[in-house]
Amino acid sequence: MKQKIIVITIAAVLGLAGGYFIFSGNAPEMTETHNHSETTTQNQMWTCSMHPQVMQNESGSCPLCGMDLIPAESDGAGLDANQFKMSANAMALANIQTTKIGSNHSNLNSLQLSGKIVENESMNAVQSSYFNGRIEDLFINTTGEKVTKGQKLATIYSPELVAAQQELLTSASFKSTQPALYQAVRNKLKLWKLSEGQINSIEQSGKVTEFVPIYANTSGTVTHKMVENGDYVKAGQPLYKIANLSSIWAEFDAYEAQISLLKIGQGITITNNAYKNQSVETKISFIDPTLNAQTRTVVVRADLANPDGLLKPGMFVEGFVKEASTYNKSQIIIPSSAVLWTGKRSVVYVKTDVNSPVFEMREVTLGLSINDMYFVTSGLSEGETIVTNGAFTVDAAAQLNGKKSMMNQSVNNDNVTKVPKVDVTESFQTSLQLIFKSYIDLKNALVNDDPAKVQNAAKTLSSRLNSVSDDTVSQTKKEWFKLKIAIQQASKKIYNTEQLSDQREVFIVLSVNMTTVVERYGVGQTVYSQYCPMADNNRGASWLSLEESIRNPYFGQSMLKCGSVMSILN
Repeated sequence: MKQKIIVITIAAVLGLAGGYFIFSGNAPEMTETHNHSETTTQNQMWTCSMHPQVMQNESGSCPLCGMDLIPAESDGAGLDANQFKMSANAMALANIQTTKIGSNHSNLNSLQLSGKIVENESMNAVQSSYFNGRIEDLFINTTGEKVTKGQKLATIYSPELVAAQQELLTSASFKSTQPALYQAVRNKLKLWKLSEGQINSIEQSGKVTEFVPIYANTSGTVTHKMVENGDYVKAGQPLYKIANLSSIWAEFDAYEAQISLLKIGQGITITNNAYKNQSVETKISFIDPTLNAQTRTVVVRADLANPDGLLKPGMFVEGFVKEASTYNKSQIIIPSSAVLWTGKRSVVYVKTDVNSPVFEMREVTLGLSINDMYFVTSGLSEGETIVTNGAFTVDAAAQLNGKKSMMNQSVNNDNVTKVPKVDVTESFQTSLQLIFKSYIDLKNALVNDDPAKVQNAAKTLSSRLNSVSDDTVSQTKKEWFKLKIAIQQASKKIYNTEQLSDQREVFIVLSVNMTTVVERYGVGQTVYSQYCPMADNNRGASWLSLEESIRNPYFGQSMLKCGSVMSILN
């Protein structure tokens, strides 16, 4: 009984204490702690580290790539209006890399050019027939065969040459009385390229040679065979084209902005894919005095000795021109991978806090481009840190945070880009539509993992680009020329490689410039700008499509649906 009274007493005390805490001012601490936890749980958003555009109010898997979602950071306290913060986990998984401005780049004192091996025109020869006749026999029947000077190439039956030989035999019988006539007949045969020995042989034998041999007048390789057995030829008609490949040319395309860096006599180091461990040191021997109006390039040439015939016409080569710039450490330079283009603007992302991943977009003015580096004339200062890898991913994060970004700089609530268009002629617009069709064909070939079709589409794109009449965009000619050069260079690189991975790497650059073309000039239809943060080794890359559904050209069939629509261009 006593024990029961003690239990009841303890219960009453606890009840009074509970009532005291509930109704007194000391209770809210417990209540607030509980409610704060509930609020945090309710407001917590979850995102994908590789697809930051995915936002869900509960944990789970990413609907795009299947990765586990992570808590999304929402702490923006103390940041400026255009600044935003990324999570360390998202930074690492997206392989976002930064570089401090001011690093020395010794390679900026040389200029890299792309080109190919061509025949030395001064070493070429045409083997012609020196008289009318019918080809009786050809002894060189295929291109690529080597010939030596004096080698018999063909025999020809020529009625007029038969008659001239008969004149020789007749005049020889009275050469002592009419030496001038005799000498005139011999000279006529010499003009038909019969040698002194051949003429003497005819005279000594007293017989006419019906089938007269043609001998090579130079040594080299047959590059064109222009006749067949039984063909009738006229005097001066070409039979073969022969190239002496012991001396060749390396020809490079230098863009308009690079001309001032080049001069005759500059040293140039030449390498090629066939013999990667070998390089040739030579000098620039020629710079074309005229500019190609279609490609906006000039031809830069270097002479190469090729005694063993290792270098073949048509081979692609790289040239490194020495002392091509006056770069000094006081100039600000940044990698091209740091730059995003939108319309006329060039932007980079600056890491504003040394100790935390806080970024903001910065518009910059670019100068000369050398070896995938840009000189910056305004917008950045030495010592600042910029994003050099994964700039597209950072831009996507800026857009999702509602901050100033490349993607949403001119986007309204309907997500439709409103970039000011340039008025162009109908013919120019038609040309752009054909160019864009080739781009879409190229993109679809990448989607289908078909490198051969990628090459064909790139070649068609390049050809259609060359057919555009530049005077139709006179009001923005400088801007169009820059875009045209960049697209032309990318398309050439794509159709010159058979590796799908290399084609996709260049497609990144092609897509950036094609996006600017669509924004500025339009292509008469709705275009979707799409983006995958996992492309380009997790650095992120965009592309254009006529379909809203995602078909990823950077992964093809292995990860077809990875990506999302970032904006709509029309």
